[in-house]
Amino acid sequence: MATLTIEELAEKLQPNQAIAGLDLGTKTIGLAMSDLGRRFSSPRQVIKRVKFTQDAVTLLDFAAREKVAAFVIGLPTNMDGSAGPRVQATRAFVRSMSEKTALPFVFWDERLSTVAAERALLEMDVSRAKRAERIDSAAASFILQGALDRLSSLRAEASSPFED
Repeated sequence: MATLTIEELAEKLQPNQAIAGLDLGTKTIGLAMSDLGRRFSSPRQVIKRVKFTQDAVTLLDFAAREKVAAFVIGLPTNMDGSAGPRVQATRAFVRSMSEKTALPFVFWDERLSTVAAERALLEMDVSRAKRAERIDSAAASFILQGALDRLSSLRAEASSPFED
């Protein structure tokens, strides 16, 4: 399975399945994990990118260890909504990953996630050196939290006794 929309993922997920967030950079991959109730996102380690095959093994080892049901990956769309080279690279990464795993991927608009992550780390008074180490996972956490919030609203809509 390659990619799903967030709505398709909401239908596919079973109770108590965690999902992971990814912030794909050129040098690192930021990771975040949800809790089993899919309410909260927590930053995890950063994977230093080497080459695709090694990155894929590291990512899939993480997925197996954490029992990941799906990945939400940030799609670095330009501020005007256009797709640049980073969007193409992210889509290519997901296509290549889909050859190695049946786990689904959901693209999530990541505009301003790094800015929000940087702001949060500044508010926590994290030093510049530590911010550089943690920014990608913090951004992955913001990406995942956005998707978790959308999944929560979809659950609420599905359980609402009122119809339009």
